[in-house]
Amino acid sequence: MGKSTLLNTLTGVKGLAHTSSTPGRTQAINFFRVQDSWCFVDLPGYGYARVPLAVKDSWKGLIEGYLARRAALVLCCILLDARRGWMEQDIDLRHWLQHQGIRCMVIATKMDKLRNQKEQRQALLQLRAHLDGAELVLFSAKTGQGVREIWQAISKTHSRK
Repeated sequence: MGKSTLLNTLTGVKGLAHTSSTPGRTQAINFFRVQDSWCFVDLPGYGYARVPLAVKDSWKGLIEGYLARRAALVLCCILLDARRGWMEQDIDLRHWLQHQGIRCMVIATKMDKLRNQKEQRQALLQLRAHLDGAELVLFSAKTGQGVREIWQAISKTHSRK
């Protein structure tokens, strides 16, 4: 859902994270040291990836195990494709994070792919339905929409640590 593209856009380093047009290419936990003060972690995408169900199931355990044991974790970003909105796995993850007391931000990617204002309004209504207090940021790698807001949320969260 554009995790690697988001990471490349946020850091301004093209090719830092390998991107692919095929969902589900990130199949391991990848760590990225950014500006000597941040560690971004790219976890496998579980929702729309075209991989065998057994692989997706193994990712769930990998992701939950990682998130539950990271004392240094201060913010988790759930990326949703704005065209698809919340999927059942996303809602489950949101509830699990909330139960674990892990702060999260929801990032709606690919906002530029919505064709008109009507589609954007419909997407926003659907996206807001399951926030449960999480911050929503609209993102487009093409236009740069949301980059400043994401960095502000990261900085604000980091200063609360």
